[in-house]
Amino acid sequence: MADASGDVDLRKLRYFVVTADTLNFGQAATALHITQPVLTRQIRALETELGVAVFERSSRGTSLTEAGAALLPEARTLLRSAQALKRRARRSTHGAGTLVVGFMPGVVPTPLLRALRERYPNVSVDVIRTSWDDQVEVIHDGRADLSFVRLPVDRTGLEIVPVFTEPRVAVLSRAHALAGRTVLTLDDLVGLPLLQDPVAVPELLGTRAAADARPQPTVEEKLERVVIDDGFVIVPASTAHAYPRPDVVLRPVDGLAPSEVALVRSTTARSDLLDAAMRDAKRWDVLVHDG
Repeated sequence: MADASGDVDLRKLRYFVVTADTLNFGQAATALHITQPVLTRQIRALETELGVAVFERSSRGTSLTEAGAALLPEARTLLRSAQALKRRARRSTHGAGTLVVGFMPGVVPTPLLRALRERYPNVSVDVIRTSWDDQVEVIHDGRADLSFVRLPVDRTGLEIVPVFTEPRVAVLSRAHALAGRTVLTLDDLVGLPLLQDPVAVPELLGTRAAADARPQPTVEEKLERVVIDDGFVIVPASTAHAYPRPDVVLRPVDGLAPSEVALVRSTTARSDLLDAAMRDAKRWDVLVHDG
């Protein structure tokens, strides 16, 4: 409910987002564990508070109005920020608390964590492994305070410090026709099955008829597909070495840009600890050497 200042109830926004995702009041009510009449009243109350209609209901079904479509991404961001605030507040206890750091496969965050523990011995440090799908999302929704990401990422709402770069390699089945080569070129790969989202390999965009971009959340699944489907994937060298298999080979590729690793935090998250982490990330080579 809007208060005297005109603020919108986050609960109504959550009801709106769930309904917008389903475009079905019955399904949304079930997902929210409320009755459909209650959901309908809450949506109408939200529309009254906003002064605009957000849904259009007709014999053809439910659809978002122009105002509703504009509201949806803003509502998602606000709900995500509210959830992040709750999570970060729960981790903060009398100046000590817990620091949660996300990291992508192949990235070893130990040098930074060691430096922070030495400076802040009362802070408990946890880590969570991320993926291409959530390496930034864990910052926005508050699951992590810091995250080691592989660029490029959407920089909206993030402070980013480049940390290091490393080569990317092609991973092929040991039985593949190109497995005997010591170095490959981009031309060698044109026309071969690319077993990942082609957006992840911009150097090859537009050079093949079709890439197989079926979702593969884990590195293990990518490697399994390489062996089974006789295609290839492009991954950072450290990621490939972190998952050794006797039935695949790793080959450098001329013309392939390196993987860039960066440390990110939310632009709204501020503390001496996080400030120190971002400064330390700028001297990564020193941290690695000291370790």
